[in-house]
Amino acid sequence: MMDDGVQAKALAYLASHHVMSLATTGREGVWAAAVFYVNDGFTLYFLSSSSTRHSQNGALQPEAAATIQEDYHAWQAIKGIQLEGRISLIEGPERAAAIVKYGMKFPLVGNLKQAPLAVVKAMSKVSWYKLVPSRLYMIDNSLGLGHRDEIVLPRQPEEDG
Repeated sequence: MMDDGVQAKALAYLASHHVMSLATTGREGVWAAAVFYVNDGFTLYFLSSSSTRHSQNGALQPEAAATIQEDYHAWQAIKGIQLEGRISLIEGPERAAAIVKYGMKFPLVGNLKQAPLAVVKAMSKVSWYKLVPSRLYMIDNSLGLGHRDEIVLPRQPEEDG
């Protein structure tokens, strides 16, 4: 059984890291890509061009998996997040809120008036997505080899699509 301490530890871990390895599948098979993210609880928001393979895969097959971890040198130090969930394109107020939250974590995006022109141009072409986990684990090998705690998540209503 998972306690609130594990949930708080997982949320702190998500907030203190920046990159998730996103695994998707599509017509060309499986694919993994590293993307910057910001979390709101356990929901992860990220941006990407709609032409990328992982974005196209997510539109075709929204089920995905992701990991968040550092590049550890000793197995005893390994900590991280493993999750599976659904990717969806976000629009409207949810998109606006994600942009604000993302800009707080990544100030270059949050202050486009002072960003290099290449960044401004790139940001005008991105789409915004969320990955809502249906299953999530906190890995902590400092508690034993292969130690992981499942975070019990609220059930999400199925999205039409």
